[in-house]
Amino acid sequence: MTRHDARHAPDAQAGLTKRPRRARATRALRDLTAETDVLPRHLALPHFVRPGRGIEEAVASLPGVSRVSVDMLLPRLERQLRAGVRTALLFGVPDDADKDGGARSADDAAGPVPSALRAAREAFGDDLVLVTDVCLCAHTDHGHCGVLVRPRAHGSELVVDNDRSLERLAAMAAAHAEAGADLVSPSDMMDGRVATIRARLDAAGFSSVGILSYAVKYASAFYGPFRDAAGSAPGGAAAAPDGPAAPTTRETYQMDPRNAREALREAALDEAEGADMLMVKPALAYLDVLARLRPTTTLPLVAYQVSGEYAMLKAAAAAGVLDEASAMRETITAIRRAGADLIVTYAAVEALERGWLR
Repeated sequence: MTRHDARHAPDAQAGLTKRPRRARATRALRDLTAETDVLPRHLALPHFVRPGRGIEEAVASLPGVSRVSVDMLLPRLERQLRAGVRTALLFGVPDDADKDGGARSADDAAGPVPSALRAAREAFGDDLVLVTDVCLCAHTDHGHCGVLVRPRAHGSELVVDNDRSLERLAAMAAAHAEAGADLVSPSDMMDGRVATIRARLDAAGFSSVGILSYAVKYASAFYGPFRDAAGSAPGGAAAAPDGPAAPTTRETYQMDPRNAREALREAALDEAEGADMLMVKPALAYLDVLARLRPTTTLPLVAYQVSGEYAMLKAAAAAGVLDEASAMRETITAIRRAGADLIVTYAAVEALERGWLR
């Protein structure tokens, strides 16, 4: 019996007329009825930028990812454009000598991110959407996303001062805007930073520069490889040899993984403060949060397939326990299906070049 005959044979079971499998019989039919597409415009690629020239440092825990100097970054940006990925997310990785407790290098106009922005804008004009991470963690010697202060009461750890951190974040965002960023993306999770950054940008004449807020960022176990890449693991310096130490986690300002309703509140606050886009991070472990957030806002939603999520898939594929193409396609599609308009993933270019998303 031919496939055509089989599809038109009488039902073996009387009355069985509703058959969803009819829409799955061929690849063409499956494509016709597919509810979710992942196109190049839905993807963004992260980059880690170092000072200097000729630098390309592989990140051992993050396969296929390197820290690069600006001159080495430009060919990578050209490659992603050829693949159709028009959004780049830039992270600065300053030298250790430029780190201190107050993140003084965060708004350095000659720093790696402003330098990369100017070079990329000159090379590619407006063909690329240039997004910059705005956070103090890579610029501090303690690895936290804000300024540390001694607690008022006697305590064993320093604490992150929310309000003292806002000015440094706003100055960093303004430096990126001045250098050519399309979107600045605060990832620090300090309360009120969107409003503070918006006011600083507007006052400096950058009202056209948007804010992509990491509105929903959890204190996740999946950030390890990123911290290797960015040199931003928390808990470095103490204020003095006999003083309180820096905390070793970010649980006082990043979100509790047990909470979902809180995510809706965080996102609503950032939208009210002037965010133009909202991010959920991580993506795969919080698809439920992304799906719950989608009906509550008309702003574009972004989700970050973070370093640990990406590295797990790479490790499983290398061990031969799953097919990398299928796994990457399924997970990226899941993020899109849950409601993301843009997906930040280290696999963006590779997935397109190798045809994994077809």
